[in-house]
Amino acid sequence: MFACNLYPSDSAYLAEVRAEVRENVQRIQHRACLALWCGDNELVGALTWYDVSLADRDRYLVNYDRLNRTIEDTLRDTDPKAIWWPSSPSAGPLNFGDAWHDDGSGDMHFWSVWHENREFAHYRDVTPRFCSEFGFQSYPSRGVIDTFCPPERQNIADPIFESHQKNEGGNERIAGTMFRYFRWPERFDDFVYLSQVQHGLAMRTAVTHWRAHAPHSMGALYWQLNDTWPVCSWASLDYGGGWKLLHHMARDFFAPVMVTAVPQDDGSVTLMAHDDRGAGKLTVTARAVAMDGGLITLCEKTVTVGTAATAVASVTIPQGAMLVIDWTGAGEGRAVHAPQPYKTYDLPDAALTFEATLDGDAWHLTVSAPALALFVAVEADQPGQFSANAFDMLPGETRRITFTASDTATEPTFTLRDLASATQS
Repeated sequence: MFACNLYPSDSAYLAEVRAEVRENVQRIQHRACLALWCGDNELVGALTWYDVSLADRDRYLVNYDRLNRTIEDTLRDTDPKAIWWPSSPSAGPLNFGDAWHDDGSGDMHFWSVWHENREFAHYRDVTPRFCSEFGFQSYPSRGVIDTFCPPERQNIADPIFESHQKNEGGNERIAGTMFRYFRWPERFDDFVYLSQVQHGLAMRTAVTHWRAHAPHSMGALYWQLNDTWPVCSWASLDYGGGWKLLHHMARDFFAPVMVTAVPQDDGSVTLMAHDDRGAGKLTVTARAVAMDGGLITLCEKTVTVGTAATAVASVTIPQGAMLVIDWTGAGEGRAVHAPQPYKTYDLPDAALTFEATLDGDAWHLTVSAPALALFVAVEADQPGQFSANAFDMLPGETRRITFTASDTATEPTFTLRDLASATQS
């Protein structure tokens, strides 16, 4: 509960800290999900963030030590078996080094991609043991935007939107990232969609790469889950609880069984697989898909995978194609890897169609893709829950999803989006 600030350490305040720590440790120490107690969040870094602590370093360093020791001593008195970490991020007990950039031990907070405006591939430059904080921003979904901004003001540079962005430079960073990876969306709705696509793509790049290095990397917590008001943010849940595209994508890239494309310096791609639940058999098929829809099988292998990531194969993607990885067996999934920025591909018109039928309280949608369709998203003009979203489809495939509306009295209107329609039409 002590986060990102400078706290006092006088006797009266520390007495309050002891009472708070004792009460809360007693309250939740039995929780099965509790792995580690951290004394604070980013207080070590906060010593370098404020003028007063920079001007009087020793005073605030001792001040921090008194607070941190009080938290630790009270924790150990209350729960002698507790596992203790002085801070988060931290390289470990009695280690107060720079855990924002050191991935060798402990937990890491890695914000270089967002705050330093780095490319997504920079996530692959670190291999943390546990990355407990990292993130990227997107805009809220259109239904949420409509609650605070009238249609005639829905422009990414409008003052209303700037007032709903509290991270300095955040809107420029979202737009700048689009220039880096995508062709520019002309319509506002497509901009909102694409901001959520790249949001999910950033987090997917990080998580799948780190999972490909298990057991060295064994955990990741992205920032953040939800919002306290309708705002442009790092959250994967909109204000009100609706799912952004990241939340759908996270269910896939955090699935127990994962196969990841790991780019190599020589241009090849290594397929890494692992199963968080233990050993299981997996059949992995890698294909190259050309923009005209042509498919070439690059490899098909059946392997036994476990909690340690296993190299399945090395493949080379033909020029101008993308890599499609499908796996079945102990788990099922699909990953599409684009070796070049998406803007370099002349994506085909997916010509998506759908049929919708009502069964009880749920709408069943059958989506058809005559051509390659990336990040297919189905939207509804009313709140509700989709069973899947932001998925990839190969030419000739169909995908059946469900939508459960919050208000069953009104028939929803559905809209389909994909990367080509949002950026190349």
